[in-house]
Amino acid sequence: MSARILVVDDIQTNRRLLEARLSAEYFEVLQAADGQACLDVAARDHPDLILLDIMMPGLDGFETCRRLKSDPALRHIPVVMVTALDQRQDRIKGLEAGADEFLTKPVDDVALFARVRSLLRLKAVMDELRLRESTANQAADESGPLRGGKIVVAALDADGANRLAGKLSAPFSAVAHHEPLEALRAAAHADLAIVDLSSPRFDGLRLCARIRSDAATRQLPILGVVNSEDRPTMVRALDLGVNDVIYRPVDGGELSARARTLIRRKSYADALRDRLEESLEMAVIDPLTGLFNRRYVLSRLHQGIDALERSGEPVAVALIDIDHFKRINDGWGHPAGDRVLKGFSERLGKELRAIDIAGRFGGEEFLIIFAGADAANALDASERVRAAMAREPFLVAPNGESLQVTLSAGVAVAEPGDDVDDVLARADSALYEAKASGRNQVIAWRRKAA
Repeated sequence: MSARILVVDDIQTNRRLLEARLSAEYFEVLQAADGQACLDVAARDHPDLILLDIMMPGLDGFETCRRLKSDPALRHIPVVMVTALDQRQDRIKGLEAGADEFLTKPVDDVALFARVRSLLRLKAVMDELRLRESTANQAADESGPLRGGKIVVAALDADGANRLAGKLSAPFSAVAHHEPLEALRAAAHADLAIVDLSSPRFDGLRLCARIRSDAATRQLPILGVVNSEDRPTMVRALDLGVNDVIYRPVDGGELSARARTLIRRKSYADALRDRLEESLEMAVIDPLTGLFNRRYVLSRLHQGIDALERSGEPVAVALIDIDHFKRINDGWGHPAGDRVLKGFSERLGKELRAIDIAGRFGGEEFLIIFAGADAANALDASERVRAAMAREPFLVAPNGESLQVTLSAGVAVAEPGDDVDDVLARADSALYEAKASGRNQVIAWRRKAA
């Protein structure tokens, strides 16, 4: 995985050393000699990750990180603080400033590249979500207040799990588990999993792998607890998809700070995914009726015709029009017409099979695609829809006034060599015949005698 990395350090020798090590791994390296230069380069070149020294003249690393994370255009860039400081308060201060990780000088290559690649994988996913969400009216905010979170803590035994859970401060709600299967079940309803990877008698790595492979927990952040000298486990954990690690002995303040960062990031990612799903739904759903829109049903009809050509699987359609709909709008008003359209859509959904595709074709016209159906099957299904429409009046006013409404429909079956327009033309011809013959009926298209 190649990426652009910004190295920030006031000592040129340190910058060149990191540049050489990163370049050997095929990363593109940018440099900045102080905090303000870091902000300028980040705004101009948008690196994929920043390695930031703390002790610098002018803006120190803490203030530089705070400014990066307060800028909406830059806050999504992972920041790793590289420092000679290794005190508890410095780590917590950096994490609270928004840093994603701490590496202590002299930097170990194994730890450096494991952290860098883990954070770059995370950023790639987040960038994809942000790109797809960028057309939404409102952007999700990663920097909003944290309103708590449910945490599952998994360790070798109940005492160990409870000790870890007890180190977490408010506003978290932590539940301890020492049985992996119980922890996995609880993880499906959690915001974070903390897994002890420091005991050879508790296979925490396997639990992490199960969390990542299960669809219900795949997006759950994981914080691993490892022994400070156990580099292989740390690297293996990050390769498996563990989001962050903390070393023993575990400091409660640092544990809570890392938990806050991971839960806030999960909340942001969830918001992006929700907006993406909403955007995708809006692209295929008619907002008034909740049925598929014209573009989507036409694409599904095209697929049905392709299936007919490939395997001979039949496909039929019904083109439906609500009778005298203009009179409803003119006599009762457009809100009444909207109520009829919504009511019809609800009845329609109850009469169709799960594999049938129904959509609003335009105005008061609807199109149903019957996969695997011949003319007789499609005619029967369309007649059920017509009968359901005429069975009882539709509510057209808040005061309870109702109106009897009927529909007409034309049914057609796709034939080898057809395209979408051919099938729709035949269904429209049958619909015209149904209306001309008195409405409130379903007619199947028939080839005229020569």
